[in-house]
Formats: sequence, structure tokens, C-alpha cells
Amino acid sequence: MITIDTTGVPAPTTAPVHAPPKPGHGPHVGADRQRVDAPLKVTGTALYAYEHPVDEPCYVWPILSTIARGRIRDIDIDEAAAVPGVLRVLSHQSTPRLRVKTDPALWILQDGEVHYRGQIVAGVIAETPEAAREAAELVHISYDEQLAELDFDPDSPYAISVRRVAPIVIARRSEVLFTRPGEESKGDVDAGLAAAVHRVEVEYEHPSEYHCQMEPHAVIATWHDTSRIHPGATRLTLYDANQGPIAHRSLLAPLLGLLPNQLEIISPYVGGGFGGKAMPHSHLVLAALAAKTVAPRPVKLAITRQHMFAFVGHRPRSVHRVHLGAEARGRLTAIDHVSIQATSRLKRYIDQSCLATRMMYATPNRHTEHRVVELDVAPGTWMRAPGDFSGMFALESALDELADASGIDPIELRIRNEPDVDPEDGKPWSTRNLVACLRQGSERFGWSHRRPPGQRREREWLIGLGMASACFPNTHAVSLFAQITFQRGRYLVQMQAADLGTGAHTVLPQIAADALGVDVDVVDSDIGRTGTPMAMLAGGSSGTYEWGNAIVAACERFRRKHGEQPNEGATAWAQGRPPRGARKRSRHAFGAHFIEIAVSTVTGEVRVRRMLGIFAAGTIVNPRLARSQMVGGLTMAVSAALHEESFLDPRFGHIVNGDLAGYHIAAHADIPQIEIEFLEEHDPWFGAIGAKGIGEMAMVGAPAAIGNAIFNATGRRLRALPFTLDKVLTV
Repeated sequence: MITIDTTGVPAPTTAPVHAPPKPGHGPHVGADRQRVDAPLKVTGTALYAYEHPVDEPCYVWPILSTIARGRIRDIDIDEAAAVPGVLRVLSHQSTPRLRVKTDPALWILQDGEVHYRGQIVAGVIAETPEAAREAAELVHISYDEQLAELDFDPDSPYAISVRRVAPIVIARRSEVLFTRPGEESKGDVDAGLAAAVHRVEVEYEHPSEYHCQMEPHAVIATWHDTSRIHPGATRLTLYDANQGPIAHRSLLAPLLGLLPNQLEIISPYVGGGFGGKAMPHSHLVLAALAAKTVAPRPVKLAITRQHMFAFVGHRPRSVHRVHLGAEARGRLTAIDHVSIQATSRLKRYIDQSCLATRMMYATPNRHTEHRVVELDVAPGTWMRAPGDFSGMFALESALDELADASGIDPIELRIRNEPDVDPEDGKPWSTRNLVACLRQGSERFGWSHRRPPGQRREREWLIGLGMASACFPNTHAVSLFAQITFQRGRYLVQMQAADLGTGAHTVLPQIAADALGVDVDVVDSDIGRTGTPMAMLAGGSSGTYEWGNAIVAACERFRRKHGEQPNEGATAWAQGRPPRGARKRSRHAFGAHFIEIAVSTVTGEVRVRRMLGIFAAGTIVNPRLARSQMVGGLTMAVSAALHEESFLDPRFGHIVNGDLAGYHIAAHADIPQIEIEFLEEHDPWFGAIGAKGIGEMAMVGAPAAIGNAIFNATGRRLRALPFTLDKVLTV
């Protein structure tokens, strides 16, 4: 059995002093309800972006640059134009002009400049997708090529220390929201390290990872009557695969010379987003320009798997340098964490990888810093648990190394460094039940049976246990709206939310039903389109509690205004806000991962045998869907930890393994039975229903738990993802 030292450790928190009152939930929030859209999806009748019926569509195929940096010298379209069915070849010489440069990555076909390999530099419009693709291969482009910087060197003298990092980047590098200092210090790190009895100084590597959602990015664009100028008329309709229309409307409308309400976006079902469909990408601009050229005919575009490795974003490559010091009993004396990332020279994207390090564990001395190396590559973008995924891989791996160096159990080491307030800003926690997750997970997983490294073997397989903490912050941005309407005996919830397969169509009626005091079966949802109240996009694991705040506020206003017996057509809308005083609390969800792996002594293969996730995530609105989110997150984490790795050719700038034949992802056989458990918790500082974010937290820390288990099995420490067999055999 492990011995837990609880000296000076605060008790788990479940009801903060002076917290807002806990509302009495009805029978629906917390109920295990099946997805309401399941029948549509299993019968293939749920309409995704590319499947909406339109009259006489034509098709556009993108042509991508074959150099990393330079300028187009000449474009020969004669052979392409002769292909039967071709309507138009678009290039910077023949494309409608864009208006406002809201985002440099969206500013395509306006000049001959090439900023990265895979940039859209032309397109072919044809009657069929086959004709468009054939003709695209016959467009001949010559370039004046320039020297490109492509090789990521974390020790580059041109590495830039970032002054501010932000979870949301709106447009140009100067336009960011919710910024945090890119570098911060507390105390004297050098003195803290010098005074330490136990020290580790390590470097961890994380490759570029790419989105491979089940549904590729797709869009249907249709321009309507452009001869009349009417500020209220819809001029462009996009059936799009996105995580909510708010960012798309904000960036695309002025880019295309439209008022926001002249751009209609429809996206009722999305086949996976994970951050990659949160912001608009350049294929949407190509489709819009193509549709304007052939208006009023609609234009359809579905990008290929190869395209997804070119211009729709990725998690950036990074190196993390972590230096920890601790006194004899394991209390941290100093933390130094520097994250160095690759970014695009065209548009800087930075994962906020050190933010979790600032608040996870108590220490009197701390330094964290973000640096970037600008390269001539495509811009990065959000990818599930951006920043926290790579940063916590480094921190939780380093803590395991410190536990080994100090001879302290990894769980006990974390508990000894449990802070009573947020170490970064001194704010009290809204709720923080990390210690409870560690204790309960330890008992359920059988952590007491863990042996020293390399001592457990089953024939050719070495067996190891590993663990890591998990966290994810409240990502409240701005408070937005929801509307409730009563019609034909039913209640309709309307807002610009999005269902990415996460279950929003199911959980939003559950929240509304309890707030209205009615049965959930008489509540419907109208989401995934403009024309409804503006809401935050589905991202940052914030959808359920952010949308829930607005829904509860709208339901309460509806009842005050219309009573229990509303008239036909009765409606009310309201803005959802977090509780008063919430900004004075440090608001995070917490959890712990426990993983058992087997490592072959013959091949170096790593197999995950058991996984347990214990999470404290506030009110769980729908246990079935919440479990699904966590299983999905852990599956993605296993995929990243053991398989996913891209290779950029430093000579030419392309991803060598840019398809699902070369970019390996986890298959069903790679994933064992996954156990998920949620602690009973209600966090009123997150909002009306007391729910926290969940899905992304499942990824945070999980690769570190796998790496820590590999060390326990083999005695070998792997510090670069993914943990492929060649690394196991060569350490």
C-alpha cells in the first residue's frame, strides 16, 4: 500500500464558501438520455455539409502550391480549360477581389505570393468533381522560388519570446482575445533549484499532429441576387462543417464585402471538429469566390485527406524544457518550464502550453515562458486540448522523473504539492478535487500492486503502471444568448450552438426542460445556423455550461413573461452570464489517468491494456454522452502517444506522410476497455447548472501516463512522442 502524506494538504472542496446557491435540478439534468439524433445518423438521413440538396451544383477543385515560398511567375490554363465540363479556372489573375484582410491565411487568389507549400493558388470550376480534378492536374504553374525556412530548431537564434499568449486568435497577430502573459516568474527560480535536494532537468518533444476528422472539411456556397443592395437580404449561403458560425461570420463577411447578416451559415450536423473546424479556412474562401463567379449556381467543395495535411491547420511541433527542484520530502522548491514551438511566418499561432504549469502545483519559485520559431509553413490551429495537451505531457512526465529520483510514490508526490489556492494568481479555487481523483483512482486501479521498474513480466511482455494528473480551465469568453419559443404545444431552444457529435441536440433540451419545469420530450433544439441568437462556438470544452447559462436565463425570463400556460408563439430571449464574482475564483476541471501497458521485449511494441479515468467535472448533464466524450478523448490520447507523427521535408516543405496510409492513427485493436468515473461535484462558479468542461480534459496528461507506465515496465524513459517501437528499442 502507498502511504499518503496529507500534512498541509487542504481537504477536497465541494462547496466553496459564499458560493451562489445550488439550484434544484429537475429530473432531466443528470439523466442518462439517448441521443435524439441517433436514428437520423444511423439511417444516413442526418444532413452533413456536403449533402444538403441544391439545384444544378457545380464543383471546384483547389490547386495547391508546390513551393514553400516565392511568387507565381506564370499560369498556363489552356489544357485545363479544354477539358469537357470545365466552366472556369480561377487564379489571382481572374478571381473576384476580396475586400477586408481579416485574416492573412484567408487572403487567397489576390496576388501571386506563396507563403507555404500547400497554399491554395488556383482552382477549377466544373460540372462534375471528376472533371474539376482532372483539369486541375493540367494547370501548369511556374514560380520564382525564394529560400524558405522549414527546419524547426528550438535553439535557433531567431526564436522569439512571446509577450502574450491567447486561447483565441481572431485575425492578424496583433488581434487576440483573452491574452495571458507569455512569460511570467515568481520568486527566485535559480535559488530554488540551488536549494533543492532532488532535481530533474529534462527536455520533451512533441511532433506536429494533424486533424483527421471523420467528416473532411466541406462546403456548399451559393450567391443570391447581387444586383440589388439591401442590408437585410441574404447574399451568400454556406452549408458548412463548422463548430459554430460566430467566427466564420465575423471573418468571412467583411472579407467578402458583406454585412454580417448578409452571410447565412447552416451546419446542423458536423462529423467531428476537435478545434479544426472552429475557425474558417481558405477552402471556404475558394468556394465563395467560385460561387460568385458562376452565380446563382451553387458550388460544392469537399477537401481530400491529403488536403487536410496542407491548409486546414495542425497542432504545432514543440520542445519543452522542464527543470524541477524539490526538498527531501518532495515539496517543490522551483519549477522552470520553457515551451518552444514552430509557427507560421504568415500567421502566428501559439499553443498556451505553460499555462497549466502555473496553476497545477504549489512552489515558491516558478518561471514559465513561451518561445516561437517562425517558419514558412502553413498556420497551426486549435487541436483538442490545445496547449494543455503538450504542456501537461511535459510537466506530468517530469514529475514522474522527480518521483523516481526522490524515491517518492508519484501519487504521493503530487498530493504533497497540492496548493490551497491558485499558485499563479492567489485566487481561491471554485472547486478542486484533484486529490480525491488521485485517491479514488489509486484504490480502484490497484496502484498498490505497482512494482519497481522492470520487475513485472509475462513471457515476452514487460508490464508497467503509470499515472498522471489532468486539468482543463474555464474558457469563458463573452456572455451570449438563447431564445425559447412556444409553438404547437412544444418548446423550441434556439441559439448558434453546434453539435459536433458531442450531443448538443440532446443535452440542451435536458437543461431547458428542467429550467422550464416540463418533460424533455416536449423540448426541441434549433442550433447550427445563423438567424438564431448569437452563441459561442463549440470549443474549449465550454459549450454545455456556456450555452446552459443562456438557456436557463432565457427559460427563467420566459416563465416570468408568459407564465405556466403560454400562448402560441410566446417567446423570450436572454443573455447567459457566469455568477457574479466568478472571475474572483480560479475555475478548472480536474482528473487523473491510470494506465497499464505491456512492452514487448522482442519487437518494442507498446500495448495499452487497461485505462481508468477519474474526473471531477461538476454536474454531469448526461452520463452516457459524458462518458462517450471521455472515451473519445482517451482514444485520441492513445493515438497521439503511440502512433501520430508527421514528417515535413525540410527541402520542399510538404508533409511526406500526408494521408492516412502514412500518418498512423489508433485502430479499434489499439484501444482496450476504458473505465470512466465522475466524482459527484457541483461547481456553481461555472454557471447555473454547475457543469464544467469535460471532453478535452480526457486528453490532458494521458500521454504522460503512458510514458510513465513504459518507464515502470522497462526502466527506460522516453521523452519524445510518439512512443514508437524504434524509440523503445534504441533508448
